[in-house]
Amino acid sequence: MRRPFSLSPAIAVALAIWLVAIGVGFAQLWRHAYTPGPPAEGAPAWPADLPRDASRPTLVMVVHPECGCSEASISELARLMARARMPFNTVILFQAIGGSDATAGRLWSSASALPGVTAIVDHDGSRSRAFGARVSGQAFLFDRGGALLFSGGLTAARAHAGDNDGVTAVLAALHTGSAPLATTPVFGCLLNDRSAS
Repeated sequence: MRRPFSLSPAIAVALAIWLVAIGVGFAQLWRHAYTPGPPAEGAPAWPADLPRDASRPTLVMVVHPECGCSEASISELARLMARARMPFNTVILFQAIGGSDATAGRLWSSASALPGVTAIVDHDGSRSRAFGARVSGQAFLFDRGGALLFSGGLTAARAHAGDNDGVTAVLAALHTGSAPLATTPVFGCLLNDRSAS
């Protein structure tokens, strides 16, 4: 007759500790993924040295060149561009951090490969500050007259592409002239973080 399987008390305690540690780890990951960064500060001002094409709306996205979370933002921007029935200008500002080469990474390559996108290095961060951006992936949509229609993120969580309120709001604003949501949370690295990853 076989003896029933049983764990020694030491193994049972170790297993319980291991399961709790896994649960805490997943909770931390979930909290990090779904905690937005601080919203943009104040009313965005169009930088005097940045030309704007007034013949159509303009979407501006500000990106930290080393923010892995922003790969999803660039991906969502590409999806938005493919779904939009109305043409719009797209400017992506890469905020240079501590003299690093913003054009050397994968984000720059992905953004530059999008048709019709103007990718610009914001060497001193002045353009990003003029828009009030504080988090990588922050997007602003302006109408042809330069009025702000939308301010927020294009993802629902850090590094997660897929349906989200930001893309829906921008598409609605492009097609109807007004967004159902004027703002959405932005999920990404802080723009002034020199060690974003």
